[in-house]
Amino acid sequence: MTHHLYQAAGVDLDLARETKKAIFRHARTTFGPGILGDIGAFGGLFHLTDFRDPVLVASTDGVGTKLKLATLMNRFDTIGIDLVNQNLNDIVVLGAKPLFFLDYIGVGKLLPDRVEAVVKGMAEACREAGMALIGGETAQLPGLYQGADFDLVGFIVGAVERAEIINGSRIVEGDVLLGLPSSGLHTNGYSLVRRVFGIDENPRVLEEHYPELGNISLGEALLEPHRSYYSVLREHFSLIKGMAHITGGGLVENVPRVMPQALGARIQTRSWEVPPLFRLIQAEGGVSWEEMYRVFNMGIGMVVICASDKGNQLLNQIKGSVVIGEVVKGEGAILLHEGVY
Repeated sequence: MTHHLYQAAGVDLDLARETKKAIFRHARTTFGPGILGDIGAFGGLFHLTDFRDPVLVASTDGVGTKLKLATLMNRFDTIGIDLVNQNLNDIVVLGAKPLFFLDYIGVGKLLPDRVEAVVKGMAEACREAGMALIGGETAQLPGLYQGADFDLVGFIVGAVERAEIINGSRIVEGDVLLGLPSSGLHTNGYSLVRRVFGIDENPRVLEEHYPELGNISLGEALLEPHRSYYSVLREHFSLIKGMAHITGGGLVENVPRVMPQALGARIQTRSWEVPPLFRLIQAEGGVSWEEMYRVFNMGIGMVVICASDKGNQLLNQIKGSVVIGEVVKGEGAILLHEGVY
C-alpha cells in the first residue's frame, strides 16, 4: 500500500513498517519471564514478581549532543548502549533492579540501517542488565528535525524492596567515598568538546590521532560507550549507604545530591589519575580545572559511600575502585584540594 501525499510530505509509512520489523527482532532478544504479550502493542505489559514490598524506580534521559558526533562519524552502534546505561545508572544508585526499558527516536528522515544499529545497541545493553526492551516509538517528524538530525530518549523502570532503598539517609561523618572509573566522557560535556576542537567547523578533526590517546582517533575516544555499573555493584548493595552517578555537573554537583543535610564531602583529586582524554580537552581548550570538574566526570563515573570499616572490603571486591575522599561536616560542599592538578 502506498501513501503518496504523506510520503511527499516526508513521512514514509511503508518504510516505517519494515523498520519496525528489525526493531522487534532485536527487542525480543531481551524478553524474560516478566513480559506479557509481544512487542508492538499499544502498551507494554510486565508482571512484577520476586518482590515482597516493591517500590518502583523510574528515570528518563537522552544522549544529548553526543548524537552529533555519531552522525558526523556515521557510527551508531554505541549510542544505544549509551542511552540504556546512563538511565540504568540513575536507578542503580537507589539500589534498584532494572525491569524494563523504552525508547523514543525522533527523526527528520527515516534511515532504517541507522535506527536498527541504535536499537541493536540498546538491546545489547538491556540483555547485559537483565531487563527487557519492552517498547518505544520511532517518530518521523520532517518539520521538526532537519536532514540527518535525530533525537534519542530513554525511559527506564526498576524496582527495589522498600526496606532496601539506598537513599543516603544513613550516611554519617567519617564515611568513605569510593570512586569507580568511567569509560571516558560518558554522555556529558559534548557541547564544550565540540567547541574546544572546532568539530562543527571541521569534522575531520575527529579522524586525528593524538599521542595522548594511543592508537585510537579522537572520534573513537569520544564515542566510547557509557559504562554500566549495575553488574559490579548489585552484589554489594547491603554494604553501601549512598551512591552518586557522576553526570552533568561532575563531582561537585552530583555527590551532594545523596548527602544528608549538614554533611558534605572532601574529595582528594590526587587519589586517581585523570585519564588522558580529559587532560587533552583541558590543554586544547585552555579550560580551567574548576570548569573541567564541573562539566566532566574526570575519570570517576560513580561514587559509592560506605562506612569506613567496609571500605577495604568493597575495594577488594569492586575492580578498579579507589578511595577518593570522606564525608565531612558542611552543607554539601565538595572540597577539591588546592595544588593537586
